[in-house]
Amino acid sequence: MAGDRKSEWKTLSGIDIPLNFPEQTDLAGQPPYTGGIHDTMYRSRLWTMRQYAGFSSARETNERFKLLLERGQKGLSVAFDLPTQLGLDADDELSLGEVGKVGVSISTLDDMRELMSGIPLDKVSTSMTINAPAMILLAMYVVVAEEQGVAMEDIRGTIQNDILKEYMARGTYVFPPDESMRLITDIFSFCATNIPQWNTISISGYHIREAGCTATQEVAFTLASALNYIDAALATGLDIDDFAPRLSFFFNCHNDFFEEVAKFRAARKLWHDLVDSRYESNNPKSKKLRFHTQVAGVSLTAQQPLNNISRVTIQALAAVCGGTQSLHTNSYDEAIGLPTEESATIALRTQQIIAEESGAADVIDPLGGSHYVEHLTNRIYNAAMLMIEEIDSKGGAMSAIKEGWQQRQIHNSAYAHINDVESGKRKIVGVNHGVMDEKSSIKAMKLDDELGTSQAKKLSNLRKNRDNIAAQQSLDNIRAASQTDENLFPLVIQAIKTDCTLGEIMGAMKDIFGTWMAPSGF
Repeated sequence: MAGDRKSEWKTLSGIDIPLNFPEQTDLAGQPPYTGGIHDTMYRSRLWTMRQYAGFSSARETNERFKLLLERGQKGLSVAFDLPTQLGLDADDELSLGEVGKVGVSISTLDDMRELMSGIPLDKVSTSMTINAPAMILLAMYVVVAEEQGVAMEDIRGTIQNDILKEYMARGTYVFPPDESMRLITDIFSFCATNIPQWNTISISGYHIREAGCTATQEVAFTLASALNYIDAALATGLDIDDFAPRLSFFFNCHNDFFEEVAKFRAARKLWHDLVDSRYESNNPKSKKLRFHTQVAGVSLTAQQPLNNISRVTIQALAAVCGGTQSLHTNSYDEAIGLPTEESATIALRTQQIIAEESGAADVIDPLGGSHYVEHLTNRIYNAAMLMIEEIDSKGGAMSAIKEGWQQRQIHNSAYAHINDVESGKRKIVGVNHGVMDEKSSIKAMKLDDELGTSQAKKLSNLRKNRDNIAAQQSLDNIRAASQTDENLFPLVIQAIKTDCTLGEIMGAMKDIFGTWMAPSGF
């Protein structure tokens, strides 16, 4: 058929692989999309192999990006350091000791230029794991693209921009919930008109799963947050079909192979049914759950770290059999330190082997129809729906988060799991089963301890050499607009063009919005 990746579809023994089977009921590409959101799935195009990377300086991360692209990666995924995630400049006193440690340090437009140097932004899609300062990092990316001659409407990618899961599990929130939601809906509105190919949010179950929730809770809490985002956007006057087709999701993939496959299938069906029953949408894309998957970082062990290659392979295969749109495979040494060039390459090769050698990408919804998988799919669907209805009874996801409901559920699940591991009820190879004396030869990547100092010098030079009157006017404009309903995105772009820093723009918003601390005990 036209668009096929191969001229013929056969097993290694030469047995024909049909596109669909007569007994199939939930066909891919057909509502409620249990079997997949595209009718030919990977027969036409493989998932995007999007390896998450970022460390130290923009220059070093740029080199890693180019290495991964050269070795077959199809999209970029940016990890930012903790100061950047919190909207702090590298020279902020709160950034001390954290600059470039768990991701790349980005404080200025010049940092973003260096990060994307030599990478054609009209040809490569970029995902950015950034939440509270998402608008500012996307504005930097937009300006760098314009400097390359690439218009806003031609760039493709995703910002995570999911602040509710930060309140639930991850903690890199800055502003109070209502003000955070205002920034998100401003992004929805601006991108709908100006950056139509950009995924304006990646509603993330990944981090709540890493914090300890179950597969069912991951589905329920993630989709409940998504409903809250839709309701907030509709309240500003947006039409659902203006923004919902660009909503994307981000899920974890853990060790229970069949449960994870069923989780993805159940999530697709549940999202279709929720949007279909609650909103008046005329665009089928508004009801399609598109998602990125990352395998479970929390499952990786520092003990016998090469075993993690097997864990990652099982998890990645489950994501593919579950119909993911893009995938990141973790490196085997991530329980010890940031991935080395070797371990990052093995992680990418794992995806390529699954794609080209396993046969899993040759058939649509390969486990659909399995008695066990269908049983799990239905159980997860029904249990997640009940949880969503309970969240609804509390006033929706944000109200339940303010009450601490999701947080308590996550804590309880995490506590139950660790008790099972410590009692030996649940076995983890190398931790409480198959334990042995070992001397690991794995060496963690060494980072530049002087990066904070060099970044501070760059910031000092920037402030000395820029037009400070223009920069201050840009920040004043943001403060003024923050007190009105004016969309902040164009003003943030202007502030970036006048060389305002990440921390300065966040500071201008903090002056009006304030900050927020979770109630004690959550």
